[in-house]
Amino acid sequence: MGSTCVVGLQWGDEAKGKIVDLLCDDHDVVVRYQGGANAGHTVVHEGTTYKLSLVPTGILRPRVRAVIANGVVIHPPALLKEIATLESQGVDFKGRLLIGDRAHVILPHHLAEERLTEESASTADHLGTTRRGIGPCYRDKVGRVHGVRVADLYHPARFRERLKRIVDFKNRLLAAMLPDFEPFDDVAVAEEYLEYAERFRPFVGDATEALHDHLNAGRRLMFEGAQGSLLDVDHGSYPYVTSSNSSAVGAAPGSGVPARYIDRWIGVVKAYTTRVGGGPFPTEQDNEVGERIRRVGREYGTVTGRPRRCGWFDAVATGYSARVSGSTEIAVMLLDVLSGLDELQVAVAYERNGRTVATLPASLADLEECRPVYETLPGWSEDVTAARSWDELPEAARRYVEFLGRKVGVAASIVSVGPDRDQTIRVPRAR
Repeated sequence: MGSTCVVGLQWGDEAKGKIVDLLCDDHDVVVRYQGGANAGHTVVHEGTTYKLSLVPTGILRPRVRAVIANGVVIHPPALLKEIATLESQGVDFKGRLLIGDRAHVILPHHLAEERLTEESASTADHLGTTRRGIGPCYRDKVGRVHGVRVADLYHPARFRERLKRIVDFKNRLLAAMLPDFEPFDDVAVAEEYLEYAERFRPFVGDATEALHDHLNAGRRLMFEGAQGSLLDVDHGSYPYVTSSNSSAVGAAPGSGVPARYIDRWIGVVKAYTTRVGGGPFPTEQDNEVGERIRRVGREYGTVTGRPRRCGWFDAVATGYSARVSGSTEIAVMLLDVLSGLDELQVAVAYERNGRTVATLPASLADLEECRPVYETLPGWSEDVTAARSWDELPEAARRYVEFLGRKVGVAASIVSVGPDRDQTIRVPRAR
């Protein structure tokens, strides 16, 4: 077995963390390659719930190494808090966590800039960010003038000098735009971040070189995506997206490992669809059905606690993201949430101005005009949370999973019927 990439194929929150955790038995290294502390992965094991945002899910397995690669943007206090929480739950980090020295650093002014961006937008244009400074940090990274990388923190004199110029610029910008803005003190910020750097110094190194060393040693890598493919800055429902390549296409640039080393591409989907924040959502059910899915599925953000918008499965959008991400199989999560519904609907096409649309439009205006074309399938009344094999699932549930695979264009290999590790079913290849 070679290396694997696991990504969500919807608008995030697909329960990717559970799949990564499940597959850790077959891998030696888990790599987080993009995003920041706006991600939220929840894993339940033996009654204990672990919540991860920056640290790769693989850290929960004692023999697995975890790498935060160069494509991630790191907020040092958030990372250190997460490490401390996991250590208090018995997770041992010694010799197992590597932080890429080329990863960019989120600074205090990035959080203020994100607040400015959100508050200056009209109600209709709110992007629904987590306000953790992710977007502004990526903007500075691409702009090249004001970006700071982890490696920069280990040259204190140069860092202080550079930060002074950056903070001076940011203070003038933010003071002009935010009436209640209090200027940042570059000296205080520098001291704070240099202290952070010393605290995570034991974990810092050349992530790309280390990953290639692992490959050369015959170790198996798993690349863990954050957010979902439909939030990809280049391929998602722009501008209601994240600021990085959250689809599988981001694995190579974010980690420095070419895609040719990856031979298994798992797309994770919910058995329905959810979305947080603004943006078009063709299959949204702002009604009793949507509220039922939210209540039964506990659809509230891991990071923000915000209620998620809920709706039927969208095979058009998911099929598009499966193609973009090169998915070789899908994992269908939270199938148990749909138990008790008499009928289930799946969007198999869109209709726009009397014409059938078979893929996700690039234009936001076009997507807003699309109406889902549904196929209706029978539901099931049985509680499936105790099922541990494919044959133990109700026939209607099996037919539903198979239908999703056909419409997305990629067969399901895994089905989840609950949050715990053992509530996971491997789907037989020949069925």
